[in-house]
Amino acid sequence: MSKAAQSHDQGSSVGKVDGRFFTFAEPSDTMPLESGARLGPITLAYETYGELAANQDNAVLVLHALSGDAHAAGIHRSDDPKPGWWDTLIGPGKGIDTSRYFVICSNVLGGCMGSTGPSSINPATNRPYGLDFPMITIGDMVAAQKRLIDALGIPRLLAVIGGSMGGMQVLDWSVRYPEMVFAAIPLATTMRHSALAIAFNEVARQAIMADPHWQKGCYYDGKHPDLGLAVARMIGHITYLSDDALRNRFGRKLQDRNDFSCNFGADFQVESYLRHQGKKFVDRFDANSFLYLTRAADYFDLLLDESEEHVATVFAKALARFLVVSFTSDWLYPTYQSRAMVTAMKRAGRDVSFCEIEAPCGHDAFLLPIKRLATIIKGFLDRVHTEFRK
Repeated sequence: MSKAAQSHDQGSSVGKVDGRFFTFAEPSDTMPLESGARLGPITLAYETYGELAANQDNAVLVLHALSGDAHAAGIHRSDDPKPGWWDTLIGPGKGIDTSRYFVICSNVLGGCMGSTGPSSINPATNRPYGLDFPMITIGDMVAAQKRLIDALGIPRLLAVIGGSMGGMQVLDWSVRYPEMVFAAIPLATTMRHSALAIAFNEVARQAIMADPHWQKGCYYDGKHPDLGLAVARMIGHITYLSDDALRNRFGRKLQDRNDFSCNFGADFQVESYLRHQGKKFVDRFDANSFLYLTRAADYFDLLLDESEEHVATVFAKALARFLVVSFTSDWLYPTYQSRAMVTAMKRAGRDVSFCEIEAPCGHDAFLLPIKRLATIIKGFLDRVHTEFRK
Protein backbone atom coordinates (compact mmCIF):
# COMPACT_ATOMS: atom_id res chain seq x y z
CA MET A 1 0.00 0.00 0.00
CA SER A 2 1.31 3.45 -0.89
CA LYS A 3 1.96 6.09 1.77
CA ALA A 4 -0.82 8.21 0.26
CA ALA A 5 -3.28 5.33 0.56
CA GLN A 6 -2.18 4.67 4.13
CA SER A 7 -2.77 8.30 5.07
CA HIS A 8 -6.33 8.05 3.79
CA ASP A 9 -6.98 4.95 5.89
CA GLN A 10 -6.31 6.86 9.09
CA GLY A 11 -8.85 8.51 11.37
CA SER A 12 -9.12 11.75 9.45
CA SER A 13 -10.46 9.93 6.39
CA VAL A 14 -13.56 7.85 5.80
CA GLY A 15 -11.15 5.27 4.34
CA LYS A 16 -12.16 2.86 1.59
CA VAL A 17 -15.63 3.38 0.14
CA ASP A 18 -17.70 1.58 -2.46
CA GLY A 19 -19.86 3.21 -5.09
CA ARG A 20 -23.56 2.35 -5.11
CA PHE A 21 -26.32 2.63 -7.68
CA PHE A 22 -30.03 3.38 -7.42
CA THR A 23 -32.32 2.72 -10.38
CA PHE A 24 -35.89 3.99 -10.60
CA ALA A 25 -38.46 5.34 -13.09
CA GLU A 26 -38.88 2.06 -14.92
CA PRO A 27 -40.74 2.25 -18.27
CA SER A 28 -44.12 1.86 -16.60
CA ASP A 29 -43.41 4.86 -14.33
CA THR A 30 -40.98 7.20 -16.09
CA MET A 31 -40.01 10.48 -14.44
CA PRO A 32 -41.53 13.71 -15.82
CA LEU A 33 -38.99 16.42 -16.63
CA GLU A 34 -39.46 20.18 -16.59
CA SER A 35 -39.09 20.23 -20.39
CA GLY A 36 -42.27 18.17 -20.69
CA ALA A 37 -40.40 15.00 -21.67
CA ARG A 38 -40.31 11.84 -19.59
CA LEU A 39 -37.26 9.72 -18.81
CA GLY A 40 -36.67 6.24 -17.52
CA PRO A 41 -35.22 4.05 -16.34
CA ILE A 42 -32.85 6.35 -14.43
CA THR A 43 -29.78 5.30 -12.47
CA LEU A 44 -28.01 7.52 -9.96
CA ALA A 45 -24.51 6.65 -8.77
CA TYR A 46 -24.00 7.57 -5.12
CA GLU A 47 -21.81 7.07 -2.06
CA THR A 48 -22.50 7.34 1.66
CA TYR A 49 -20.20 8.02 4.61
CA GLY A 50 -20.89 7.58 8.32
CA GLU A 51 -23.93 5.92 9.86
CA LEU A 52 -27.57 6.95 9.73
CA ALA A 53 -28.87 7.53 13.25
CA ALA A 54 -31.74 5.37 14.46
CA ASN A 55 -34.01 8.43 14.55
CA GLN A 56 -32.70 9.58 11.12
CA ASP A 57 -31.79 13.06 12.35
CA ASN A 58 -28.23 13.28 10.99
CA ALA A 59 -28.51 12.99 7.18
CA VAL A 60 -26.50 15.52 5.14
CA LEU A 61 -26.81 15.60 1.35
CA VAL A 62 -23.70 16.86 -0.49
CA LEU A 63 -24.21 18.22 -4.01
CA HIS A 64 -21.34 18.46 -6.48
CA ALA A 65 -20.29 21.08 -9.02
CA LEU A 66 -20.46 20.67 -12.80
CA SER A 67 -17.51 18.30 -13.27
CA GLY A 68 -17.83 16.50 -9.94
CA ASP A 69 -19.21 13.07 -9.17
CA ALA A 70 -20.48 10.86 -6.35
CA HIS A 71 -16.96 10.20 -5.02
CA ALA A 72 -16.73 13.01 -2.48
CA ALA A 73 -14.52 11.42 0.20
CA GLY A 74 -12.24 8.48 0.96
CA ILE A 75 -10.62 6.21 -1.61
CA HIS A 76 -12.00 3.46 -3.81
CA ARG A 77 -8.98 1.14 -3.77
CA SER A 78 -5.78 0.89 -1.78
CA ASP A 79 -3.79 0.99 -5.04
CA ASP A 80 -5.60 4.18 -6.09
CA PRO A 81 -4.82 6.75 -3.39
CA LYS A 82 -6.62 9.66 -5.06
CA PRO A 83 -9.28 10.76 -2.56
CA GLY A 84 -12.75 12.10 -3.26
CA TRP A 85 -13.15 15.69 -4.44
CA TRP A 86 -14.15 17.00 -0.98
CA ASP A 87 -12.00 14.71 1.16
CA THR A 88 -10.54 17.74 2.93
CA LEU A 89 -14.00 18.59 4.31
CA ILE A 90 -15.75 15.22 4.76
CA GLY A 91 -14.54 12.74 7.36
CA PRO A 92 -14.25 12.07 11.09
CA GLY A 93 -13.62 15.34 12.92
CA LYS A 94 -13.69 17.41 9.71
CA GLY A 95 -16.05 20.23 8.71
CA ILE A 96 -18.70 17.68 7.75
CA ASP A 97 -18.00 15.21 10.56
CA THR A 98 -18.84 11.66 9.55
CA SER A 99 -18.54 10.50 13.16
CA ARG A 100 -21.71 12.55 13.74
CA TYR A 101 -23.43 12.80 10.35
CA PHE A 102 -24.59 10.41 7.66
CA VAL A 103 -23.39 11.96 4.40
CA ILE A 104 -24.82 11.16 0.96
CA CYS A 105 -23.43 12.32 -2.39
CA SER A 106 -24.89 11.35 -5.76
CA ASN A 107 -23.74 12.00 -9.30
CA VAL A 108 -26.28 14.25 -11.02
CA LEU A 109 -28.82 13.26 -13.62
CA GLY A 110 -27.25 14.08 -17.00
CA GLY A 111 -23.75 13.27 -15.77
CA CYS A 112 -21.32 10.64 -16.98
CA MET A 113 -19.94 9.13 -13.76
CA GLY A 114 -22.42 6.31 -13.33
CA SER A 115 -25.66 8.30 -13.48
CA THR A 116 -27.98 8.31 -16.47
CA GLY A 117 -26.92 10.86 -19.06
CA PRO A 118 -26.42 11.28 -22.81
CA SER A 119 -23.71 8.58 -22.89
CA SER A 120 -26.09 6.03 -21.33
CA ILE A 121 -27.90 3.43 -23.40
CA ASN A 122 -31.29 4.51 -24.67
CA PRO A 123 -33.59 1.49 -24.13
CA ALA A 124 -35.60 2.45 -27.20
CA THR A 125 -32.61 2.10 -29.55
CA ASN A 126 -30.07 0.08 -27.53
CA ARG A 127 -27.52 2.76 -28.41
CA PRO A 128 -26.19 5.77 -26.46
CA TYR A 129 -28.74 8.58 -26.21
CA GLY A 130 -26.49 11.30 -27.59
CA LEU A 131 -28.65 14.32 -28.38
CA ASP A 132 -31.79 12.18 -28.05
CA PHE A 133 -31.29 12.60 -24.33
CA PRO A 134 -33.91 15.11 -23.16
CA MET A 135 -32.89 18.54 -21.92
CA ILE A 136 -32.58 18.49 -18.12
CA THR A 137 -32.66 21.25 -15.51
CA ILE A 138 -31.30 21.81 -12.04
CA GLY A 139 -34.83 21.05 -10.85
CA ASP A 140 -34.77 17.67 -12.62
CA MET A 141 -31.48 16.83 -10.90
CA VAL A 142 -33.05 17.68 -7.54
CA ALA A 143 -36.21 15.69 -8.28
CA ALA A 144 -34.05 12.64 -9.06
CA GLN A 145 -32.08 13.13 -5.82
CA LYS A 146 -35.40 13.29 -3.94
CA ARG A 147 -36.22 9.80 -5.25
CA LEU A 148 -32.89 8.54 -3.90
CA ILE A 149 -33.41 10.11 -0.47
CA ASP A 150 -36.90 8.59 -0.31
CA ALA A 151 -35.48 5.18 -1.22
CA LEU A 152 -32.93 5.50 1.59
CA GLY A 153 -35.84 5.98 3.97
CA ILE A 154 -34.87 9.48 5.09
CA PRO A 155 -37.95 11.62 5.78
CA ARG A 156 -36.04 14.88 6.35
CA LEU A 157 -32.50 16.05 5.68
CA LEU A 158 -30.58 17.79 8.41
CA ALA A 159 -28.75 19.78 5.72
CA VAL A 160 -28.04 20.07 2.03
CA ILE A 161 -24.68 21.55 1.06
CA GLY A 162 -22.88 22.27 -2.19
CA GLY A 163 -20.85 24.78 -4.15
CA SER A 164 -21.18 26.28 -7.63
CA MET A 165 -23.70 24.17 -9.58
CA GLY A 166 -24.07 22.17 -6.37
CA GLY A 167 -25.09 25.41 -4.66
CA MET A 168 -27.80 25.91 -7.27
CA GLN A 169 -29.13 22.48 -6.34
CA VAL A 170 -29.06 23.47 -2.65
CA LEU A 171 -31.19 26.52 -3.41
CA ASP A 172 -33.59 24.49 -5.52
CA TRP A 173 -33.93 21.85 -2.78
CA SER A 174 -34.82 24.57 -0.27
CA VAL A 175 -37.77 25.89 -2.30
CA ARG A 176 -38.86 22.69 -4.12
CA TYR A 177 -38.97 20.43 -1.05
CA PRO A 178 -39.02 22.87 1.88
CA GLU A 179 -40.44 20.38 4.35
CA MET A 180 -37.47 18.07 3.73
CA VAL A 181 -34.65 20.58 4.26
CA PHE A 182 -33.89 21.74 7.80
CA ALA A 183 -30.72 23.63 6.87
CA ALA A 184 -29.07 24.70 3.61
CA ILE A 185 -25.47 25.71 2.87
CA PRO A 186 -25.01 27.19 -0.63
CA LEU A 187 -21.35 28.02 -1.34
CA ALA A 188 -19.87 30.14 -4.16
CA THR A 189 -23.10 30.11 -6.11
CA THR A 190 -25.85 32.26 -7.55
CA MET A 191 -29.63 32.49 -8.01
CA ARG A 192 -29.10 32.94 -11.76
CA HIS A 193 -26.23 33.06 -14.23
CA SER A 194 -25.00 36.46 -15.30
CA ALA A 195 -24.52 37.25 -18.99
CA LEU A 196 -20.78 36.75 -18.40
CA ALA A 197 -21.23 33.22 -17.03
CA ILE A 198 -23.58 32.29 -19.88
CA ALA A 199 -21.09 33.71 -22.39
CA PHE A 200 -18.22 31.60 -21.09
CA ASN A 201 -20.42 28.48 -21.16
CA GLU A 202 -21.51 29.20 -24.72
CA VAL A 203 -17.93 29.61 -25.96
CA ALA A 204 -17.06 26.30 -24.27
CA ARG A 205 -20.03 24.56 -25.87
CA GLN A 206 -19.13 25.95 -29.28
CA ALA A 207 -15.60 24.58 -28.87
CA ILE A 208 -17.09 21.10 -28.50
CA MET A 209 -19.62 21.44 -31.30
CA ALA A 210 -16.98 22.84 -33.68
CA ASP A 211 -14.85 19.72 -33.25
CA PRO A 212 -15.38 17.60 -36.41
CA HIS A 213 -15.52 14.47 -34.26
CA TRP A 214 -18.55 15.72 -32.33
CA GLN A 215 -20.81 14.54 -35.17
CA LYS A 216 -23.89 16.23 -33.69
CA GLY A 217 -23.49 14.16 -30.54
CA CYS A 218 -23.23 10.79 -32.31
CA TYR A 219 -19.55 10.06 -31.65
CA TYR A 220 -19.69 7.08 -29.31
CA ASP A 221 -18.77 4.49 -31.95
CA GLY A 222 -15.80 6.47 -33.24
CA LYS A 223 -13.38 9.19 -32.30
CA HIS A 224 -14.61 11.51 -29.57
CA PRO A 225 -14.42 15.33 -29.76
CA ASP A 226 -11.42 15.34 -27.45
CA LEU A 227 -9.90 18.56 -28.75
CA GLY A 228 -13.15 20.48 -28.40
CA LEU A 229 -13.76 19.14 -24.90
CA ALA A 230 -10.19 19.96 -23.86
CA VAL A 231 -10.58 23.55 -25.06
CA ALA A 232 -13.96 23.78 -23.29
CA ARG A 233 -12.31 22.69 -20.07
CA MET A 234 -9.48 25.18 -20.53
CA ILE A 235 -12.04 27.97 -20.90
CA GLY A 236 -13.94 26.83 -17.84
CA HIS A 237 -10.82 26.34 -15.77
CA ILE A 238 -9.79 29.96 -16.29
CA THR A 239 -13.10 31.09 -14.76
CA TYR A 240 -12.49 28.92 -11.69
CA LEU A 241 -9.23 30.70 -10.87
CA SER A 242 -8.33 34.35 -10.21
CA ASP A 243 -5.86 36.89 -11.52
CA ASP A 244 -3.89 36.66 -8.27
CA ALA A 245 -3.81 32.87 -8.36
CA LEU A 246 -2.53 32.77 -11.93
CA ARG A 247 -0.03 35.58 -11.40
CA ASN A 248 1.39 34.10 -8.19
CA ARG A 249 1.67 30.60 -9.60
CA PHE A 250 2.78 31.29 -13.17
CA GLY A 251 3.35 34.94 -13.94
CA ARG A 252 5.09 34.99 -17.32
CA LYS A 253 7.40 32.07 -16.57
CA LEU A 254 8.48 30.03 -19.57
CA GLN A 255 7.97 26.28 -19.81
CA ASP A 256 11.22 24.29 -20.13
CA ARG A 257 13.07 26.95 -22.14
CA ASN A 258 15.02 30.16 -21.79
CA ASP A 259 13.49 32.06 -24.69
CA PHE A 260 10.44 32.05 -26.94
CA SER A 261 10.12 29.15 -29.37
CA CYS A 262 8.76 31.38 -32.15
CA ASN A 263 6.00 28.85 -32.84
CA PHE A 264 2.63 27.98 -31.32
CA GLY A 265 3.78 25.43 -28.77
CA ALA A 266 3.31 25.94 -25.03
CA ASP A 267 5.94 28.62 -24.41
CA PHE A 268 4.47 29.77 -21.09
CA GLN A 269 3.90 27.65 -18.00
CA VAL A 270 0.29 28.78 -17.82
CA GLU A 271 -0.28 27.47 -21.36
CA SER A 272 1.19 24.11 -20.46
CA TYR A 273 -0.94 23.99 -17.29
CA LEU A 274 -4.18 24.67 -19.17
CA ARG A 275 -3.36 22.06 -21.83
CA HIS A 276 -2.69 19.54 -19.06
CA GLN A 277 -6.02 20.35 -17.41
CA GLY A 278 -7.80 19.92 -20.74
CA LYS A 279 -6.18 16.54 -21.38
CA LYS A 280 -7.02 15.26 -17.90
CA PHE A 281 -10.64 16.28 -18.32
CA VAL A 282 -10.98 14.45 -21.64
CA ASP A 283 -9.87 11.24 -19.94
CA ARG A 284 -12.75 11.31 -17.48
CA PHE A 285 -15.67 13.34 -18.84
CA ASP A 286 -18.20 13.09 -21.66
CA ALA A 287 -18.54 15.99 -24.10
CA ASN A 288 -22.33 15.68 -24.40
CA SER A 289 -22.70 15.70 -20.61
CA PHE A 290 -20.70 18.93 -20.56
CA LEU A 291 -23.18 20.44 -23.03
CA TYR A 292 -26.23 19.34 -21.06
CA LEU A 293 -24.94 20.34 -17.62
CA THR A 294 -23.74 23.78 -18.65
CA ARG A 295 -27.10 24.37 -20.33
CA ALA A 296 -28.92 23.33 -17.16
CA ALA A 297 -26.82 25.78 -15.14
CA ASP A 298 -27.55 28.57 -17.65
CA TYR A 299 -31.30 27.90 -17.48
CA PHE A 300 -31.38 27.99 -13.68
CA ASP A 301 -33.10 31.18 -12.51
CA LEU A 302 -34.71 31.51 -9.09
CA LEU A 303 -34.98 35.27 -9.43
CA LEU A 304 -37.03 35.46 -12.65
CA ASP A 305 -38.30 38.97 -11.85
CA GLU A 306 -36.04 41.53 -10.14
CA SER A 307 -38.87 43.62 -8.73
CA GLU A 308 -38.86 44.11 -4.96
CA GLU A 309 -42.20 42.35 -4.70
CA HIS A 310 -40.86 39.25 -6.39
CA VAL A 311 -37.52 39.22 -4.55
CA ALA A 312 -39.47 38.99 -1.30
CA THR A 313 -41.23 35.83 -2.52
CA VAL A 314 -38.25 33.84 -3.91
CA PHE A 315 -37.65 32.03 -0.63
CA ALA A 316 -41.16 32.43 0.76
CA LYS A 317 -41.75 28.66 0.68
CA ALA A 318 -38.37 27.77 2.17
CA LEU A 319 -38.23 26.63 5.80
CA ALA A 320 -34.48 26.05 6.07
CA ARG A 321 -31.88 27.84 8.13
CA PHE A 322 -29.34 29.16 5.61
CA LEU A 323 -25.58 29.60 5.70
CA VAL A 324 -24.43 31.47 2.58
CA VAL A 325 -20.69 31.62 1.83
CA SER A 326 -18.85 33.57 -0.85
CA PHE A 327 -15.16 34.16 -1.59
CA THR A 328 -13.47 37.49 -2.21
CA SER A 329 -11.68 36.49 -5.42
CA ASP A 330 -14.57 34.60 -7.04
CA TRP A 331 -15.32 36.55 -10.21
CA LEU A 332 -17.52 33.83 -11.73
CA TYR A 333 -20.11 34.14 -8.94
CA PRO A 334 -19.02 37.34 -7.16
CA THR A 335 -20.02 38.23 -3.62
CA TYR A 336 -22.63 40.72 -4.80
CA GLN A 337 -24.64 37.74 -6.10
CA SER A 338 -24.47 36.05 -2.69
CA ARG A 339 -25.53 39.30 -1.03
CA ALA A 340 -28.54 39.47 -3.35
CA MET A 341 -29.38 35.92 -2.30
CA VAL A 342 -29.12 36.86 1.38
CA THR A 343 -31.34 39.90 0.80
CA ALA A 344 -34.01 37.73 -0.81
CA MET A 345 -33.83 35.26 2.09
CA LYS A 346 -34.14 38.03 4.68
CA ARG A 347 -37.07 39.64 2.88
CA ALA A 348 -38.80 36.28 3.08
CA GLY A 349 -38.15 36.19 6.82
CA ARG A 350 -35.68 33.32 6.69
CA ASP A 351 -32.98 32.56 9.28
CA VAL A 352 -29.78 33.31 7.34
CA SER A 353 -26.09 33.66 8.17
CA PHE A 354 -23.61 35.04 5.65
CA CYS A 355 -19.84 34.91 5.42
CA GLU A 356 -17.47 36.26 2.79
CA ILE A 357 -14.15 34.43 3.12
CA GLU A 358 -10.88 36.09 2.14
CA ALA A 359 -9.32 33.78 -0.41
CA PRO A 360 -6.99 34.59 -3.32
CA CYS A 361 -7.64 31.43 -5.34
CA GLY A 362 -10.88 32.28 -7.15
CA HIS A 363 -14.12 30.37 -7.58
CA ASP A 364 -12.54 26.99 -6.78
CA ALA A 365 -11.82 28.17 -3.22
CA PHE A 366 -14.76 26.14 -1.89
CA LEU A 367 -12.97 22.95 -2.98
CA LEU A 368 -9.68 23.80 -1.29
CA PRO A 369 -8.61 23.10 2.31
CA ILE A 370 -9.51 26.45 3.86
CA LYS A 371 -9.61 26.16 7.64
CA ARG A 372 -12.09 28.99 8.12
CA LEU A 373 -14.58 27.36 5.74
CA ALA A 374 -14.37 24.03 7.59
CA THR A 375 -14.77 25.78 10.95
CA ILE A 376 -17.81 27.76 9.82
CA ILE A 377 -19.54 24.73 8.33
CA LYS A 378 -18.79 22.57 11.37
CA GLY A 379 -20.16 25.20 13.77
CA PHE A 380 -23.29 25.73 11.68
CA LEU A 381 -24.01 22.01 11.40
CA ASP A 382 -23.52 21.53 15.13
CA ARG A 383 -26.00 24.35 15.84
CA VAL A 384 -28.70 23.16 13.46
CA HIS A 385 -28.26 19.56 14.58
CA THR A 386 -28.98 20.63 18.16
CA GLU A 387 -32.04 22.56 16.99
CA PHE A 388 -33.21 19.67 14.80
CA ARG A 389 -33.22 17.25 17.74
CA LYS A 390 -35.35 19.48 19.98
